[in-house]
Order: sequence, then structure tokens, then C-alpha cells
Amino acid sequence: MSKSADPAALAGLFDAAKAAQSRAYAPYSRFHVGAAILTPSGAIYAGCNVENAAYPQGACAEAGAIGAMIAGGERLIAEILVIGDGDALVTPCGGCRQRIREFAALDAPIHIAGPEGLRATFTLDELLPHSFGPEHLK
Repeated sequence: MSKSADPAALAGLFDAAKAAQSRAYAPYSRFHVGAAILTPSGAIYAGCNVENAAYPQGACAEAGAIGAMIAGGERLIAEILVIGDGDALVTPCGGCRQRIREFAALDAPIHIAGPEGLRATFTLDELLPHSFGPEHLK
């Protein structure tokens, strides 16, 4: 696992992800997830999961946070925090790991939290080893 972020930045990420989680739309799974991205500029962008009766049409919290970051005019994830309830670690799904890969360095910290706070921190490379990224297309 990688080193944690600066405590103030991590607290900001946690607060933003927790607030987003509280606004999740999850009437089917009842599993609310929030995510928050810290960019190199210090801006924080948050997202929550949004389910749909046609299940494949739902959106993950990480995808929402990435969309907010792009809409905010930024293109680089410095760190991301994902929060979910329950005892298990709520890590990004495979699709979201690839979405994060598009905008983050392999050593970018991915913090995993529960309601009580930080549970674990991984690098993107630890969660998505031997990944395919934008540089492969150059």
C-alpha cells in the first residue's frame, strides 16, 4: 500500500466523498457509494453512484467524480477517495479502475474509506497492474 495523503487533503477528500455518498441514488441495491478526486490544483470533485432500473445504465461514483473534474476543466487526478458502507473494502470496479487510469499516474493514491474513516490506500498500479493507458496509443 502507498503512503497516505497529507492529512488536510485526505480530510477534504473524505468529507466531499461522504457528502456525495449521502446523495447517491441507489433504490435497487441500497448500496450508496461516494468518490472524491483531488487534482494538482487542489480542487476537489465529487460524485456518487446513480442507479437505473435498466441496471447497465447506472453510473459509478468514480465516473461521476471524473465527469465533474472534466467539466471543471481539469484533466489530472492526483488522488481519489472512495467510500462505501459495510465491512469489506469498497474499491473501484474494473471499469472505474480503467477510467481512473485515463487521468492518473500509476503511483496515484487511491484511498478506500468506510463510514469511520480511511481503511486502506493503494496505488493505481496496485489495483490495475500491467494496465493499458493513453501512452500506448502514441
